[in-house]
Amino acid sequence: MHIILGLFLIAHGVAHLVGFVTYWKIASFEEMPYKTTLLSDRVEIGDAGIRIVGVLWLLTGLAFAVIGVGIATLQPWWYPLIIYLVLFSLVMCVLGWPEARIGVLINVILLVLLVLANNFGWLQMFGI
Repeated sequence: MHIILGLFLIAHGVAHLVGFVTYWKIASFEEMPYKTTLLSDRVEIGDAGIRIVGVLWLLTGLAFAVIGVGIATLQPWWYPLIIYLVLFSLVMCVLGWPEARIGVLINVILLVLLVLANNFGWLQMFGI
């Protein structure tokens, strides 16, 4: 189970890389066009601002990969970090709405599962 969750988080991290490559104009995707706005085009932040957001997407993706490896290898440090990371990822996805709406759903599901795992003692299977 811990390997599956670790791989899922790594995949979630890879999905975050789309924001980086799009906002740094490395690649373009029909589902996530280059733009310089956030919150459903309500807030204009310009080219420099969107590049900063792109770096945040990259760092978030890398953090998911690191935590995914931590879970897969049953490291004890991952649990407190993942709560903050999922919350940050949720903020990033809300800022990228509507293109990142799937990320919002995934992060909400992750938060619910993490709270349930903590409350029902399921974390023992993950080395916590």
